[in-house]
Amino acid sequence: MEEYFMDNAQYDQGVILAVSNSYDKLYYFNEDFDALPEAIQKEIQIMMVMHTEEVGGMLIMGFDVDGQLFIKSKVKDFDGYHDEIGSHLKIKQYLIEKEELFDALQEFYNCFF
Repeated sequence: MEEYFMDNAQYDQGVILAVSNSYDKLYYFNEDFDALPEAIQKEIQIMMVMHTEEVGGMLIMGFDVDGQLFIKSKVKDFDGYHDEIGSHLKIKQYLIEKEELFDALQEFYNCFF
C-alpha cells in the first residue's frame, strides 16, 4: 500500500484522490482535495469503504497523467477472498449511478489542477 502514499499523493500514473484498503482497514483522502465540499468527500469515502468491505482488496480513485478520472481495484497476490468479478461489476455500477459526482470531480480537477 505504501506505493500509493507518496509526496502529495502523486505517482507515475497521475494523482491519487482516495484509497480504501481492506487489508489494513485504512482509508486515505488526499489533502490536496480538501477544497471539495465535505458532503462529496463523505460520499467518496462511503462508496470506497463499502466497496472494499464487500469485495475486498483496495480501491483507488485518482486522475491519470492526462487528467482523466480513474477508479481501479488492486489486490495482493494470492488473495483468495477478493471477488474480482464483483469488484468489476460494482465499479461499472458506480460509473452509471454516480455519473454526476464523477463529472463534478473531473471538472473540479480540470479547474484547480
